[in-house]
Amino acid sequence: MGKDVIIACDFSNRKEVMNFLSMFKEEKPYVKIGMELFYGEGPEIVRELKSMGHKIFLDLKLHDIPNTVKKAMKVLSNLNIDMCNLHAAGTVSMMEAALEGLTREDGTRPLLIAVTQLTSTDEERMRKDILIEKPLDEVVMHYAKCAKSAGLDGVVCSPLEAERVHEVCGKEFLTVTPGVRFADSDTGDQVRITTPAKAKEMGSDYIVVGRPITQAKDPVEAYRRCIREFLG
Repeated sequence: MGKDVIIACDFSNRKEVMNFLSMFKEEKPYVKIGMELFYGEGPEIVRELKSMGHKIFLDLKLHDIPNTVKKAMKVLSNLNIDMCNLHAAGTVSMMEAALEGLTREDGTRPLLIAVTQLTSTDEERMRKDILIEKPLDEVVMHYAKCAKSAGLDGVVCSPLEAERVHEVCGKEFLTVTPGVRFADSDTGDQVRITTPAKAKEMGSDYIVVGRPITQAKDPVEAYRRCIREFLG
């Protein structure tokens, strides 16, 4: 599976995302559709972007009882997305059920990855807010191992954790890493971050980049800069 840069299209409506993607005349970037856009526009926005030739990571982070997640994944699989996710905290049985629901009758399915800990979470918040006393790195690696045991393709994690995830779960186990900023960018609300070049060194398979591209003066050039730094 090849590496790639995924643009987080965190827009609130169809008009905004179409205006943004219309800037790309030569490339068809891999795009992430998150909760805001999906909840605002529904499944039709996924179908439309797929018809335009974009690969799609549908970032809805499912977390519910196994049967509910299984049924939801079956619906999402019919949208012909390329990647989707859920929270590893939902347990191994939930992840197994999700995989079952996501797999089509012909055996094909989108990639399924699990969120370990959000890149806005640090160790202090994890201890105080969700009463997890273990070290953050240990928690992330445990969640990654649970995801692998459930048959998932990889995890969402910080690029700072990608190398360790590969050590624990193998090189073929995907690391999809948000929290990527250019060296000269604002860090925003994320705390476990690094640059595209560093993410490459650390073993990220996919980097997810939002505001440094979508809010750049020249988004196409910012995207190309990401490609150069991460894939070059």
